[in-house]
Amino acid sequence: MSWNLRREEVLDGDQLRAMLEESPASAARAILSAAQANIVDAQALLGQILLDGAGIEQDPSLAMTWFQIAARNGHAMAHNMLGRCQEHGWGCEPDAAKAAECYRLAAQADLDWGFYNYGNLLATGRGVNKDQARALACYRKAAHMGHAKSMNMLGRYLEEGVSCEQDLPAAHHWYRRSAESGDFRGQFSHAAVLADQGDIQQSLHWFETALRNGNLNFLRVSRQTLLSSPHPEIKRLAIDYFTKASAIGTAEDKAALSHFLKNAKTAA
Repeated sequence: MSWNLRREEVLDGDQLRAMLEESPASAARAILSAAQANIVDAQALLGQILLDGAGIEQDPSLAMTWFQIAARNGHAMAHNMLGRCQEHGWGCEPDAAKAAECYRLAAQADLDWGFYNYGNLLATGRGVNKDQARALACYRKAAHMGHAKSMNMLGRYLEEGVSCEQDLPAAHHWYRRSAESGDFRGQFSHAAVLADQGDIQQSLHWFETALRNGNLNFLRVSRQTLLSSPHPEIKRLAIDYFTKASAIGTAEDKAALSHFLKNAKTAA
C-alpha cells in the first residue's frame, strides 16, 4: 500500500506510526512527503525513522536536521530528541550542555520526557550545575503527568530523603505506580519493597516482570542486588538475570555467567 498526503492533510503522530508499522518503506516515503509539506508531526517522525533506520537508510545527522526543523515549528518531542542526540552523540559530538538546553525547552513545553531527561542531567550535574532540588521538581512534575520512569525516580528521592523529607509510604506508592505503568526499574523497586514487607510471592512476580522488560545495564546492576537478598527464592533469580544479560550482552556478560555458574557449583 502507498499513501499520498496532501498539504492540507494533518496527521497526528499515532496515525503516522500506524502507517509505519503497516509498510515501513511506503510509509517512510509518505512521511518524507508530509514532512516536506510542513506537517510538523511528520517532520519529527522523519527524524525518528532516520535515527532508527526504519523504512529508510539510517542517517543520524539528517535525523538531527529534521528534529531541528520540527523543534523550530514548536514540536516538543523534537526538542527532546535533539537533546537525546546531543547527549549521546547521535549524528554529532556529545555535548551535555546543548542537550540540557534542548531538554529544558522540551520541559518548558510541558513534555513529560523533557522533565525526566532534564531532571537526569540536573541530578548528575552533566551539562548544568548539579541541583537535586530542581531535579526532584522535574521528576515530581513528570510523575504527576503519568511518566512511569519519573514515578520511580520520585520514589527514590522520597525513600532516601534527597532534597525533601523522607516519606517511605509515599515512596512505596510511587514505586507501585511506576511498576504498574510498565517501568522495569519501578518494577524492581516495587518488588524490593514487597520483599522487605515479607510478601515474597508478589515480589517474585515483579522481579520476574522486571527481568522480562529490563535492558542490559539494568540486568548487570540488579543481579548483584538479588544475590545479596536474604530470601533464597529471590536470590535464585539472579541466575536468570545473568543468563539474559549473557544472551543480549557482550563477551564480558558471557564470562560473568560462566563465573557465576562455576561459583554456584563450587558452593553446592
